[in-house]
This record gives sequence, C-alpha cells and structure tokens, in this order.
Amino acid sequence: MKLLHKDIEKDNAGQVTLVPEEAEDMWHTYNLLQVRDSLRASTIRKVQTESPTGSVGSSRVRTTLTLCVETIDFDTQACQLRVKGTNIEENQYVKMGAYHTIELELNRKFTLAKKNWDSVVLDRIDQACDPTQRADVAAVVMQEGLANLVLVTPAMTLLRAKVEVTIPRKRKGSCTQHEKGLEKFYEAVMQAILRHINFDVVKCILVASPGYVKDHFTTYLFSEAVRQDNKILLENRPKFMLVHSSSGHKYSLKEVLSDPTVTNRLSDTKAAGEVKALEDFYKMLQHEPDRAFYGLGHVEKAADALAVDTLLISDKLFRHQDIPTRSRYVRLVDNVRDNGGTVRIFSSLHVSGERNSLKL
Repeated sequence: MKLLHKDIEKDNAGQVTLVPEEAEDMWHTYNLLQVRDSLRASTIRKVQTESPTGSVGSSRVRTTLTLCVETIDFDTQACQLRVKGTNIEENQYVKMGAYHTIELELNRKFTLAKKNWDSVVLDRIDQACDPTQRADVAAVVMQEGLANLVLVTPAMTLLRAKVEVTIPRKRKGSCTQHEKGLEKFYEAVMQAILRHINFDVVKCILVASPGYVKDHFTTYLFSEAVRQDNKILLENRPKFMLVHSSSGHKYSLKEVLSDPTVTNRLSDTKAAGEVKALEDFYKMLQHEPDRAFYGLGHVEKAADALAVDTLLISDKLFRHQDIPTRSRYVRLVDNVRDNGGTVRIFSSLHVSGERNSLKL
C-alpha cells in the first residue's frame, strides 16, 4: 500500500489518499472502511444517452464518485472489495443521493474520509504501508493427491493454489499407473510453486505432509530442477524445510507453524511471532491460569489494574458497526499501550487469528 496524502486534524477528523498495490492491501482497506465513512474513487457507471433523433442508448463511462458508505463486501478468495453507498458530491453522470457500488482496483488511488481516525485504524495504515510487511513465509501442505499452497503474511493466510489429482492405487505386480499419477501430481504442485511464490520476498518454504510424501516430492522437485536447469529452484533450495503434518488440508497449517523446529527457523519472520504469542497464552492458561484472562469484562478490569503485559485481540472486533462497542475495544487497546503493555492485533484471516478473539 502506498500513502499519497494524509490530512488529519486535531479532533481526529480528516482524510487519507492511498493506492492499493497488491491483493493483501484490499484486506487492509476492508479493515479501514466503516459505515458512514466517505469514499472517493474512480469507478465505471452505466449511463443512458439520447441522440438528436430521439433514440436512447447506453454506454459505460469512467468517472470519480464520492460515496457515503453503507455496505462493505470483501471476497476473501479473490481479494476483491466492493463498497456500496449513496453519492454525496455533484457529478455529471450520477445524481446526488443515487446508489452506486465501487469495486476498488489495484494501482488506482482512493480517498477515505472519517469523522474520527482512532489509533487502531492509524496503526493499520502504518502496517499496510510498511514495505517490510510482506508474505515472507510460504507453505505447501500435502498428502497423496492433494496439496494446498498457502502464503502466510502478517495480516492473512492466503490460499493461492489447491492441487487435486486422482492417483490410481498400486496393483499387485504393477505400480506403473500409480507412479504416473504421482508424477502428474508432483508436476502440478511444482508448477503452482513456480507460479505463486515470489522467491525474492519469501524467506522460507515449508513442505508438510504425513509420512514420506514431502520427501518424495522434494526429491522429484529438485531432480526436475536439475534436469530443466531451473536456476530459481536450485538457488533457493536452502529455503525449503520439510515438516510433518497430520494431513494435506489447510487446517494442518496450524500444527505446522506451532512446531518448535519451525518456530526456531522462522524466528525472524512475522508469522511466527503471532503464532508463538498465542501458544504462550494457551500454555499460561494451562499452567498458570491465575495470570491468563479472556473475555472483554475480565480483560478490561485487568487493564484498569495495570496488570496487562500482552493483549491479544482479533481485528474482527474493530469491524463492529456499533460505534460505542467499537470505541470500547479501541479504548482498551489505548489503555494497555499507555500503561506499557504490548498489543498484538490478530487478523481473522491469519492462521493464528482464527483461534483468537480477546485474551491477555
């Protein structure tokens, strides 16, 4: 995300102009938007035209509209963001008060205005615009015939490819069809890795499976890399790490990222820090339950008593449309930070955030 302009007054009202540069930026934008905000962006509008002869036609024109936001729809798989609202500025194609839906586009700027920019939203902008906040971990979670390729960013766990290939069973006296099926499967996974992983950014690629599937796949991967003289794979071979998982389904990524050997290897990545913080909480809840609290009321009392060292909170709580409720969560975060505590805001699309709501 690129920040082009920021104008926020002392009363916290103001506007920012941003340019989303990659799919994850749409997720950040989704978390910035709230009902009753004002959004100004370029969009396509279908307009009717009348010729001098009286015939009526229609055409699609690009124009810039300013909407008062009413509904926000985010497609987690396609990372597409649609915002519906009423037009609040004069426009030659759209009447005042008319409804329109803007689909925000990559590399096209938009301006977002709010009556109150709180600390959580401003932190989200800082995070989105930080060039170091990128997908530095990739994972291939697999079993025979099934593989899920996932990018793990600080904000979300993004499924980039799902490979499913039917592999014939071994027959007595002949394994030819089985081996051909496996080779077809491994080739599809290899192509998914080359297509979806940016090796200039990713620091570690986890290959996880039950049994020896991961070992057989990586043997195939690098023998093919040698045969094809694929320099990208050969140069990045040290980044691949083999890990055990109970299955090839996406949910197995939780156990993979919790593995101590993985945690040590990923100590300089942001994904590991999120997972470790949550694991530490569960350990404390098990061994020192008097020091671990969860639920808004209990956590607020602990914060008022200056007893919070680390607050774990899900970003979905800040998308609450009831302003007093949302403000309550923001006050809690500010209270903990003002008193020297650490706040970790977990993404509900991150493997760690799927397990977290409000804890300390």
